[in-house]
Amino acid sequence: MKHAYVFPGQASQFPGMGKNLYDTNAKAKELFEQANEILGFRISDIMFTGTEEDLKQTKVTQPAVFLHAVIAFLSTEHSQPEMVAGHSLGEFSALVANGVLSFEEALRLVAIRANAMQKACELQPSTMAVILAMEDAKVEEICAKVAAETNEVVVPANYNSPGQLVISGTLKAVETACAELKAAGAKRAMILPVGGAFHSPLMESAREELKAAIEKAAFNTPACPVYQNVVAAAVTDPAQIKQNLIDQLTGPVKWSQSVLAMVADGAGEFTEVGPGKVLQGLVQKIAKEVTVNGIS
Repeated sequence: MKHAYVFPGQASQFPGMGKNLYDTNAKAKELFEQANEILGFRISDIMFTGTEEDLKQTKVTQPAVFLHAVIAFLSTEHSQPEMVAGHSLGEFSALVANGVLSFEEALRLVAIRANAMQKACELQPSTMAVILAMEDAKVEEICAKVAAETNEVVVPANYNSPGQLVISGTLKAVETACAELKAAGAKRAMILPVGGAFHSPLMESAREELKAAIEKAAFNTPACPVYQNVVAAAVTDPAQIKQNLIDQLTGPVKWSQSVLAMVADGAGEFTEVGPGKVLQGLVQKIAKEVTVNGIS
């Protein structure tokens, strides 16, 4: 039985996040202050006293969720991970946990990623929608049909759990796909309050910007495998980890497939590290037989 550590992504943020760590843990306080210096603004103030609206900006959300997760991991007692994974942004947290990236290097990359994604969102009106209670293959089929008919982008973006798939693309194509998915029997097809079409070809400009930064960054050999979003398999080669991290911006998050791969490779206990309990819920739906818990 192996112990897997998993790290959340955007949408796990909440006002007051991380404040308890800062107030009660000297190591955590030191890391938050270091992060404020690296970013050039006091993100800890926004996390601890900002509103939901303040935290919603991609350029704030991503470093905030990353910091809460990584600082919780680095400043609390826990056993050594035997495998790690992160949901979208959470993959950067996972790469700190298994020693591939330093805290400082990962935070710089997350800040670049967040700003690049914010800019990509502003280039074209785009969105995401969650589709409930429909087979993945049917969602894929309808997305492909709508994309061909509209000549616009709509693709599966997040395979979150059985019966929960998020699609991503232009406003028109996502709205059309939602109508067709409901007509085909989806329980829900609901547009999400997000800034843009993450994990779709519309993030290509952000991918290029992130690629330039990642190629210059120092990636170490991991202490344990990372199960990366775009391949849903264990990866230990630093060059391959880099490439998968770049491809993740325009490729889908295969979360269900990643969790199943971890279970197949011996994971019996999953610990979510960071704000909220989103991944604990998803893991429990994907693999009912495993134990889940959290560190926040």
